[in-house]
Amino acid sequence: MGNIISGGITAVPCIKAAAVSCGIKGDKKDLAVVYSEVPLVSAAVFTTNLVKAAPVLVSQRNIKEKVTRAVVVNSGNANACSGLRGLKDAERMAALTAEYLKLCPGEILVSSTGVIGQFLPMEKVEKGIKMAVENLTEEGGSDSAEAILTTDTVKKEIAYRFMLAGKTVTLGAMAKGSGMICPNMATMLAFITTDVKISKELLQKALQESVKCSYNLITVDGDTSTNDMVLLLANGQAENPEITEEGEDYQAFLEALNYVNKAMARQIILDGEGTTKLIEVTLQGFKDYDTGRKLVMGILNSNLVKTAFFGEDANWGRIITAMGYSSSNFCPEKVDIFLGDLQVMKEGVGLIFDEASAKEILSHKEVKVFIDLKEGKDKITAWGSDLSHQYVTINSSYRT
Repeated sequence: MGNIISGGITAVPCIKAAAVSCGIKGDKKDLAVVYSEVPLVSAAVFTTNLVKAAPVLVSQRNIKEKVTRAVVVNSGNANACSGLRGLKDAERMAALTAEYLKLCPGEILVSSTGVIGQFLPMEKVEKGIKMAVENLTEEGGSDSAEAILTTDTVKKEIAYRFMLAGKTVTLGAMAKGSGMICPNMATMLAFITTDVKISKELLQKALQESVKCSYNLITVDGDTSTNDMVLLLANGQAENPEITEEGEDYQAFLEALNYVNKAMARQIILDGEGTTKLIEVTLQGFKDYDTGRKLVMGILNSNLVKTAFFGEDANWGRIITAMGYSSSNFCPEKVDIFLGDLQVMKEGVGLIFDEASAKEILSHKEVKVFIDLKEGKDKITAWGSDLSHQYVTINSSYRT
């Protein structure tokens, strides 16, 4: 077990960051640079959307390099569906960051978030990159977490310290996400730094495994964006024996990484657009991960389920119905469903229950649902939100 500490993404030794307001979002912070004083190995998971923004294309190429040194990210403009000009602008962001840091463009990863279909105001962006590089500091993590937000209402960051092979290892993270949250990776941006010493290949494997049990199990609205990415950067300064195989040290690192990513995933759902409740669904008794994921995400993506939770209506029939059209095979006659600690279905049949008790359970900010299929040993937990009037209001006027 480890401990949560302060510092966010710059809690990791040799990591510096800075955030500035360059004018994309008026006087709000809208551009950040995260930089490692020493070379990093990096891993990434990108959007599965067929339509990929220019910064995703550039980062997909640059992540293949052996060494990464910095990330530049802007908010307020997605640089998506922007054609050849957009691609050149994303490459320009990498080249300028590299120039000011005296690095190679291939050592820079690029990320953007915001409105789709608009060209970046590059004169502002260029000035912003220069200002950010000039102001890099070990205390810049929190400002950077602010600079990457769009419709988010709060910053999302965490730092976590734990012991690995007798050495102190730190993980720092920041993320953004509020709407368009239904990843098949992640409809969001997340940046994670660590000082663990690990091979690039195992870093990538750890990230992919961790995404499966965190960002791939959250949903607000069923939409996947064009700019999604999770970046994991490791600079090896913890001086632990390098992790090059899937042994005890790898598992310890993966456990810590899962803790951080699940914490960030929950923060995203709690700040979901118009969200009044976080719904946590735990499913057990299924045979494989794909079956479990389809079932829990089918429940959490159902508008009827989401509106029932918003209205604090214990309409469990919507849950079993969503399971039934999820394209996963299970035996309905075996299913038990609980809202909190209140059982509402037993072996496929509805139970008589106290409506007042059910409403009290559903009135909480966080509501837990437990479902047992009784067909296997696997267990999975996913997180979603309700669907409120405010969600419609926010997304009906996003561009204006």
